[in-house]
Amino acid sequence: MLTGQRRSTGPDGCPLLPCPTCLDTQATRVERFVAAGLPIRFVLPAFPGKSPNSAKVLGTLPDTAERLALEFLDGLTARVREVYAPGARIVICSDGRVFGDAVGIPDPHITAYQRELHSMIEALPHRGLGLFNLDDVPELAGTDHRGMREILTERYAEPLERLRKRIRAGEEVALYRAVTRFLFEDGNTPDYTGSRAALQRDARARAYVVLQRSKAWGDLLAERFPDAVRLSIHPQPCGAEKLGIHLVDTADNWLTPWHGVALAHGERFVLVKRAEAEALGARLVHVDGRPGYFALPGVVAA
Repeated sequence: MLTGQRRSTGPDGCPLLPCPTCLDTQATRVERFVAAGLPIRFVLPAFPGKSPNSAKVLGTLPDTAERLALEFLDGLTARVREVYAPGARIVICSDGRVFGDAVGIPDPHITAYQRELHSMIEALPHRGLGLFNLDDVPELAGTDHRGMREILTERYAEPLERLRKRIRAGEEVALYRAVTRFLFEDGNTPDYTGSRAALQRDARARAYVVLQRSKAWGDLLAERFPDAVRLSIHPQPCGAEKLGIHLVDTADNWLTPWHGVALAHGERFVLVKRAEAEALGARLVHVDGRPGYFALPGVVAA
């Protein structure tokens, strides 16, 4: 059910779809749930908060881009239920609190984003999604957000110098470059007055912090949800432990709803950056009194 939304590394991805190698990798975890007659649990680290660059997104709150992604995930759990009665449960592990300071998203914005995300999830028809974030870790109760990040890093993070050595040796280079690109784009706002070279250096340095904390978050989740099937919004190689998936149709293998906008294109939505939608002459459509998505000329608002 997920193969049509796969994010794969490399130009060709898996040689076959559905891919027997990828299916075998996930089969053991799925079979444990099936043997126990329990809903299959997926965990997806994602939905951190909106990019701080207004050339990419509509604002600081979830909009139609997130709604489409949540509807896809909720619909996926319903499709599982059609062939396996206990169904599935996808836990969205919102990671904005983990590295918000490193990507330029203020904690109040993350709080508001998660609150709206929760409301969107509660309104979904199949009730197949849950939300988990750093605030929900019992051991961190009563700790401020900065303290939460410090404890996470102390307990779970790989030392930055070791991470740098691994990436310089060729490990996770594609992910490091993608995160660096996002951070550079997010910082290259109309208000930025520094040089591109300085911004690039800063983005490279912060990318290591983002990757360090993301992996720490992943290790915490593996401890918290040891049997869950792992999903990812990043492209994954064939046979990887995690299954990379697209949440909304897009031509960019790395673009996500929180780094872009929904564009009504014919009878479907695609994900693009805000500046791209505006360059196409798309009009802004409001939903419930807030900017929701863009529609190309002649496309009826959905």
